Amino acid sequence: MKPLLLIIAYLAAVTLPLVLSWFFGGPPRLIHQELASGLGILAFSMILMEFVLSGRFKSISNGVGLDVIMRFHQVMARTALGFALLHPFLYRGTPSGGQRPWDPTRQLTITTDFSALFTGIAAFLLLPSLVLLAVGRTHLGYRYETWRLIHGIGALLIALLLLHHTTYAGRYGSQPAMTWVWLAMTGVAVGSLLYVYLLVPLRDKTRPWLVTSVTQLTPKQWELTVKPKGHSGLDYNAGQFVWLNVGHSSFSMKENPFSICSAPGAGPEISFMIKELGDFTRTIGQIPAGTFAYLDGPYGHLTVDGRTEPGIALIAGGVGLAPLIGILRQMRLSGDPRKVKLIYGNRVADQIAFRDELAAQDVVYVLSEPPESWHGETGFIDTALIDRVFLEQELSEWVFVMCGPAIMMDSVEDHLIERGTPTHRILSERFDYD
Repeated sequence: MKPLLLIIAYLAAVTLPLVLSWFFGGPPRLIHQELASGLGILAFSMILMEFVLSGRFKSISNGVGLDVIMRFHQVMARTALGFALLHPFLYRGTPSGGQRPWDPTRQLTITTDFSALFTGIAAFLLLPSLVLLAVGRTHLGYRYETWRLIHGIGALLIALLLLHHTTYAGRYGSQPAMTWVWLAMTGVAVGSLLYVYLLVPLRDKTRPWLVTSVTQLTPKQWELTVKPKGHSGLDYNAGQFVWLNVGHSSFSMKENPFSICSAPGAGPEISFMIKELGDFTRTIGQIPAGTFAYLDGPYGHLTVDGRTEPGIALIAGGVGLAPLIGILRQMRLSGDPRKVKLIYGNRVADQIAFRDELAAQDVVYVLSEPPESWHGETGFIDTALIDRVFLEQELSEWVFVMCGPAIMMDSVEDHLIERGTPTHRILSERFDYD
């Protein structure tokens, strides 16, 4: 029910200004002018709601999954862009010029005063740029923290420009009651930014962590472990993740999401399985013990706690093993009697992590580039392998938890649904989006 409630809440929030504008508005105009105003109102309210759909609010993302929230964030941003781009062109035929003597309240005409229109024109030009930078960020070569800063400042600037344009150039936004509505909604959006960039770092500053060890697991994979300093630690479920900041101020943009690979029942120390990929991860092996770290979390719904299925299927691709081995460790510590099967795929044999620890599990190893001496599965984690590993009853009754490359998860999810696995028994979470 939670996803449905979130959708209802979202629709109510973005349509509220439209409904109130109709209530407070004046006499009707030509249909294309009313449509233009309606699209502009919806675009602005959707843009303001994008601040809340940032993925950093646990009450929203933990219930339905970060990947669902972020995908919804993307779709709504592109929809708002479409509405915003159409908005000015539908005012065709609107009389030009300033205020009319017969319309002192601007109920029938729209102002063309440049001071009121300029902010709308600026937002009209900035919004496509912001969306395109977000869509192409992985291909542009700049750092994640640089993109995040640009994205946050750009979104804030667009919101403020649209607030001015709506309240000074809009027929409905200039109504006193609507001006207060837009001010309140913009305040919520700005408050969301302040929460993420100011309040959360302030809270994290009072709850520091210390790096206790950095252990090499494979040639390019490491296990980093931190312990709480001066506090009791983090209350989390196996399979969740945090935003990890190592060696920087709590206000630094240099934080990244990493899944927790330790078990809550093992004590206050928390471990992360990290692969060398970006600027931070390439230097992971050089981090000395005693380095300060900050954790923002936990986030995510990739957990089997409280579920009643008779068995758990874990499907990992590469470093996607991290949250799944955390689940295995917690099940072992708690004496969980449920059956478990793990499919673990990698490119080559020396990428297999925690091999000794996994020896006691029912594990199917898969290599896409196996050595001649390899006797396990070869190729990729595909639909044929799923059918070989799991029985018909397991496909319909077990819970399936997966983490890894998006192409693997998309293929496995589609196949499980085709084989009759209910969607509420398929758990996955992605950190990469197009």
